[in-house]
Amino acid sequence: MTSSSDRIEKRIDLNAPPARVWRALTDHREFGQWFRVNLEAPFVPGQSTRGRITYPGYEHLIMEVVVQKMVPERLFSFHWHPYAVDPKVDYSKEPPTLVEFKLEKTPAGTVLVVTESGFDSIPAARRAEAFRMNSGGWTEQMKNIEAHVTRTP
Repeated sequence: MTSSSDRIEKRIDLNAPPARVWRALTDHREFGQWFRVNLEAPFVPGQSTRGRITYPGYEHLIMEVVVQKMVPERLFSFHWHPYAVDPKVDYSKEPPTLVEFKLEKTPAGTVLVVTESGFDSIPAARRAEAFRMNSGGWTEQMKNIEAHVTRTP
């Protein structure tokens, strides 16, 4: 059982088929377009990929994820360090959170559910801020992926 402070969950109905949403999530170049990050390598289970954030004000940051699972058109997940924004801090010593993208086919397209869990393991000094910032961030990213899959079929 996880507490409500341990997990963020966002859900959106997308007017696009699961195959289109899957490509937007798992093609590292497409992911980078809507997520605003320049990833250096493709997503491969068990491997990490990293890249420079392109979101205004955060261009000095490097995002790194370790891909966990890729079940075509159903589940894409990775570990990362949430709200790792201070270049002077070594976040690698902290436990990462798990981000899961779950896709479900609907008559109108796809339901996408994004869940980020594991915040209870983040050091207390930055846990609330990481949760707050990522919660707002996922709200924004859901709008971004919706615009992306709608604009570029």
